[in-house]
Amino acid sequence: MSRHHADAEVVAGIETFCREVLTPRAAAIDESSLFATCHRAALGDMGVMGLNLPAEYGGPGVDAWTLFESIALVAGACGSTASMVTAHWLATDSIVHGGSAGQKQRWLPLAATGERLGAFALTEPGAGSNPADMTTCAVREGDGWRIRGTKHFISNAGEADFIVVYAKTDRAAGARGISAFVVEPAAGGVTVGGAERTMGLKGGHVFEVVFDCLVPDDNRLGPEGSGFRTALKTLDAGRLDIAACAVGIAEAAFAAARDWARTRMVDGHPIAAFQGLQWMIADMAVDIAAARGLADAATAKRAARERYSPEAAMVKLFAAEMAGRVTDKALQIHGGYGFTRDLPLERYVRDVRIFRIYEGSSEVQRNIIARAALA
Repeated sequence: MSRHHADAEVVAGIETFCREVLTPRAAAIDESSLFATCHRAALGDMGVMGLNLPAEYGGPGVDAWTLFESIALVAGACGSTASMVTAHWLATDSIVHGGSAGQKQRWLPLAATGERLGAFALTEPGAGSNPADMTTCAVREGDGWRIRGTKHFISNAGEADFIVVYAKTDRAAGARGISAFVVEPAAGGVTVGGAERTMGLKGGHVFEVVFDCLVPDDNRLGPEGSGFRTALKTLDAGRLDIAACAVGIAEAAFAAARDWARTRMVDGHPIAAFQGLQWMIADMAVDIAAARGLADAATAKRAARERYSPEAAMVKLFAAEMAGRVTDKALQIHGGYGFTRDLPLERYVRDVRIFRIYEGSSEVQRNIIARAALA
């Protein structure tokens, strides 16, 4: 299991924070739709906001195993908080993969502490699964670039200090005409709409963002046309992070179901004594173990800095689907109590549903896997 490779001290510290701070507040964040950035300062102090970053740019320099276990713990405690953190990581990973040494030094250290919050703007109202269909464009204007367009479902945008925006610098070149830019909303030209009303992850706010802004050429990440490659590398990491979130919530649901089965009595016997329920528990355990096995394969390649797009797609697909099955069974085991908001089961079910959609839907992951298998 990947947890055996992780930095035990880092993981233990995060586990304590999750147990003492995140878990007790998760229901209130969900009920009130409070933005999970309320935990940003504490997570920054612990190094979680920059956990994905190398030490030279302010991160703790942990390995890929520790990264997986840490975000799984955060998600199991509060999915909304994990959503906020992983969206921030997408922005900083974009700079890691596409930026120069100077750009990394400019933005990453403050992002690592949580002092600056990032957002990742790729999706558009008419361009989700196929980013090459984006209409947001960047045109040279003076010494910089005029960016115009609309992005949708952008996590963290309401409080972001910087947004990594993907835009067409060559409209005729398809994906090869996409470039990446760092936009700082405080400079003007960025309009953020109200937070979307979502089914789950209610504290991980997402927004529509309209751009009509001028950014200096120094804010372009890499050469013109390199943005799509940067996005793909960033999404590989992001998909593994989402798989970790799925595993974390599934494990929390499984633990709740197991404890309930041991203590809930029917006709003088714990319901765990019934074979039908035992089989549900067995299926949940197998599902989680299988997701962790796929995660191990992807994490090993990430740690070795090898290409792992097919492995990331596999674990994202399986873990997202698995979390839906496991949380549903966990709610079923709790019976009517699971359907109430007094327990976290219904929140788990709502929170994991988005995992089959964002950062590449399950159908898109199948396309990626099939292309690799048939190559």
